[in-house]
Amino acid sequence: MLTFTRRAADEMLKRASAIMERGTTNTGRAWGGTFHATANRLLRIYAKPAGLEKDFTVMDQSDAGDMLNVIRHDLGLSTRDKRFPRKQTCLAIYSRSVNGAEPVSSVLQRFFPWCAMWEKDLKPLFKEYVKRKQERHVLDYDDLLIYWEQLLQDDRVAREIGDRFDHVLVDEYQDTNIVQAGILRGMRRYNNNLMVVGDDAQSIYGFRAATVRNMLDFPKQFSGATVITLEQNYRSITPILETTNKLIGQSRERYSKELWSTRGDGQRPRLVLCSDEGAQDEFVVKTILAHYEQGIPLKRQAVLFRIGYLSDSLELELARRNIPYRKYGGLRFLEAAHVKDLVAFLRVVENPRDEVAWFRLLQLIDGIGPTTARKAIEYVRCHNNDPRTISDFVAPAAARSGFAALGALVRDLTTPSGTNPGSQVERIRRFYDPVLEKIYENSMARRRDLESLERVAGGYRSRRAFLTDLTLDPPTSTGDLAGPPLQDEDWLVLSTIHSAKGCEWDVVTLIHASDGCLPSDMATGKEEEIEEELRLAYVAMTRARDFLYVTWPLRYYHRRHRFTDDHSYAQRSRFLSDEVCATMECVALGREGEETDLDSELPPYDDVPSRLRTMWD
Repeated sequence: MLTFTRRAADEMLKRASAIMERGTTNTGRAWGGTFHATANRLLRIYAKPAGLEKDFTVMDQSDAGDMLNVIRHDLGLSTRDKRFPRKQTCLAIYSRSVNGAEPVSSVLQRFFPWCAMWEKDLKPLFKEYVKRKQERHVLDYDDLLIYWEQLLQDDRVAREIGDRFDHVLVDEYQDTNIVQAGILRGMRRYNNNLMVVGDDAQSIYGFRAATVRNMLDFPKQFSGATVITLEQNYRSITPILETTNKLIGQSRERYSKELWSTRGDGQRPRLVLCSDEGAQDEFVVKTILAHYEQGIPLKRQAVLFRIGYLSDSLELELARRNIPYRKYGGLRFLEAAHVKDLVAFLRVVENPRDEVAWFRLLQLIDGIGPTTARKAIEYVRCHNNDPRTISDFVAPAAARSGFAALGALVRDLTTPSGTNPGSQVERIRRFYDPVLEKIYENSMARRRDLESLERVAGGYRSRRAFLTDLTLDPPTSTGDLAGPPLQDEDWLVLSTIHSAKGCEWDVVTLIHASDGCLPSDMATGKEEEIEEELRLAYVAMTRARDFLYVTWPLRYYHRRHRFTDDHSYAQRSRFLSDEVCATMECVALGREGEETDLDSELPPYDDVPSRLRTMWD
């Protein structure tokens, strides 16, 4: 059973066990996990035919970017006269190319046109990147899927792996990319027992190389497939479904379905035209408070938007009105510097060829810079990649005590008695705590992160399993970056549409539903991009259970300069067609949140026209 999050995978296994608990089937034989976790598990088993060592380690996105940056510097690409793409841009180009099975030239033309001039330099960069990963027996996220897919190109291996599984089930299939679809074709080459579940109308991750074609072309790729349509909706009331059915009905190519609900009638969705962003903010706050007074907690209400910055002015208004909120997004746990430092120690012991991890931890020692670190790494490599030999490296005088302590730490971590991950993290922390205190601010909060990491590690049997889970299913946030404590028991949800997928609220307000924001003006170059933007609007509006509001400001002020009346008029989103609007209650509001009336009740002053005429006498 394959899906995209660990929680979803655990839930699938739990449900399967509940269904079959009275039968004879042993659900313990079932595999359940994310695509990447399953790939990692299979590649450990089939490491030899894949050309890998079983002790390979997996880099996170940040480490992959660091490796690309080193290669970028070694190839002299960072010293060009013109601006060469930065490491994260290079990694994005590489990932898009391999996941979408597209040549670099096509990826550059479609998604990174400002980098097109560097095509001839990017190809050698990526080739060297692949070479160094193989030499050091490290994989990035993309490699896990690519190696799995390539393994299945061999008939013998494909038959053996395929025979391990009587049935394969994939959830959220609309979010798969070309490589993942290729994996499934390889897995089921000799067995057609495959079932995928998904909604083509919710395929919104094109920026990750996911393609709706996998859903739409499934009957062609797997002949004899049966398509089962699930049309009953258990979330929304009927008026909301009437609107969203009309909305998605504009899609050029889709599985035809008309969602219905037994939840009955209620308030029709409201389309609200506001005079400007300030009027939009006032309407949103007024609506939120009105529903709050009706008994709907703030946590059961959400404000959604296409891009994060579109909520900026609303956040100021919420703060002014003392309405607590949480906005979804932020730094991932493994991207925090102190967490990466500690994990680097575990990675070099698990895989001494991991050059990126060595570079990170060696430069934590006083007196060690990039040049000395590279010499030390080369020393370990020349001594059979035994990490314990680091203590024999002749370091500069200022670094010798630090190297001696590091050598003692590595010896402790490699002894059989010290292989428990929890005790290893505890030992690393004793070495690292003085470093943490010295080089980072807010060390107490950072130390709590590492204490949490130690407790989590104690629940694992092996260092490899702990590192794998930490890399493939990391926590989403880190305590040292948290703001002031939010002691209110209730808060409003602010979220991008992408982050809201899979969630639901009693009240949903979709703001900035104007052309240029939805669809984004950066995603209207091709018909398939506009189609995905339409699906984004559909996902946003189908998050609502009982109340749906869609707002768009007529006037946008230009903010290049603080005090200016420069503004533009916006158009209603092209997705809100006349047919869609006919299912909604349409309202126009002024700056104070009331219907605008431009006619004064005072009688006309007849003398004004005559005075203007006589000015030129």
